Amino acid sequence: QLCDGIGGRPTGSKACDRAVDWVVARFRAAGVESTWTETYTIPGSWVGGADHAECIAPAQFPIRVVAGPFTAPTPEGQSLEAPLVNAGDGSAESFVRLGEKARGSIALVLSPEMKTAADLFAEYGRDGVMFAAARRAEVAAVLVQSTRPGVLLYRHPMGLGGDSLPIPAAMVARVHAARLARLSELGDVRVRLDLPSRIGGPYQARNVVAEIRGRERPEEIVLIGAHLDSWDLGTGAEDNGVNSAMLIDIARSFKVLGIVPRRTVRFVLFTGEEQGMFGSEAYVLQHAQEMGRHVAMITFDTGSGRTLGFYLNGRGDLRRPIDQALAAVPGLAAADDSLEAIDGTDNFDFLLSGVPNLIARQEWAPYLPNYHAESDVYEVVNAKEARNNAALAAALVWGLAESPARPAARLTRAEVEKLLHDTKLDEQMKGLGQWDDWESGKRGVSQ
Repeated sequence: QLCDGIGGRPTGSKACDRAVDWVVARFRAAGVESTWTETYTIPGSWVGGADHAECIAPAQFPIRVVAGPFTAPTPEGQSLEAPLVNAGDGSAESFVRLGEKARGSIALVLSPEMKTAADLFAEYGRDGVMFAAARRAEVAAVLVQSTRPGVLLYRHPMGLGGDSLPIPAAMVARVHAARLARLSELGDVRVRLDLPSRIGGPYQARNVVAEIRGRERPEEIVLIGAHLDSWDLGTGAEDNGVNSAMLIDIARSFKVLGIVPRRTVRFVLFTGEEQGMFGSEAYVLQHAQEMGRHVAMITFDTGSGRTLGFYLNGRGDLRRPIDQALAAVPGLAAADDSLEAIDGTDNFDFLLSGVPNLIARQEWAPYLPNYHAESDVYEVVNAKEARNNAALAAALVWGLAESPARPAARLTRAEVEKLLHDTKLDEQMKGLGQWDDWESGKRGVSQ
């Protein structure tokens, strides 16, 4: 229903609004009457259009492109025609070597094919330096070679945090970029590019919250979350429809079984994740006064791959409560935990607020090959593993909510800052432009 009936659902779109209403209806149909939405503001909007590109010299052929979210449209709503220059790997040195040829040109950046999660993170890590160099070189636009095989395209956010890059930029099909690069070695290449995206101001978005009140300690909350929004080329199956549906299914299962845990279990479907985790940031700020009552936060955000364990986000003290919670279902054991701290999904502002938080550490297939891509559709979901993940997540949530003791203490701001340095998460935050918000106190709720 979510993938085929609603489809791709960027936050701010009509499809996302329909998805929010659908989730509310599904929770209530499952018997969770305590279901509501919470409104928040996203500082800036971006909507893609019918992107088009073609090589017009020395040969004529169409080029498959898709605009990068939060990049500028081509000027004055018109197509841009300019010479193409090969900017190599997109490093500052590569742009400098182009010299005067770069000014007013369309720069082509070549990328290695993505094979691992490290490759994906490297792609994000490259962007800041690459676009700063492109702006200094005064190029007219940037085409970045797709890291996916053949002609597969995907939405790669090139501006984050609500800020748009003041330069048109797009992903270009891998095989087409390779052809353009070869032609550029032989002589002059000219390209026509039309990226009719639209950039707008602040707008309202909604998270969905549902809860099953605890029987003894209703004031204490175990939260399990997933993001409901997706990009629009596919139908958001792996990222992150399968886990959105999982939350509804866990709630339904609790209701069917008639079980009520000791603590409150809260299910949250965040929006705004793809734009920069705006929905989860808003939730933390809106619930600042009760952050101390959130005893644990669990995030599922990497599709339907088998859950191997959990990212502990620098909290080694979370290993034992996870093992205890899952001891009742040894057939679903997930003991391969990692102390690594993760930036880029909805646990982040809970981490900054000292709340014990976990991210499911899942096998990367089928999530990674289809990440943000046209191919992220219902058919790629591993239904068997999705059911296993739902069972494991339900057991974990139940165990943490039923345990007589809290799983771990909430950290103070000083302890969080030490964790950020110890795990080198601070370096990621600086690279993604988040560190200033942490230092100023704009992000993270301290106790």
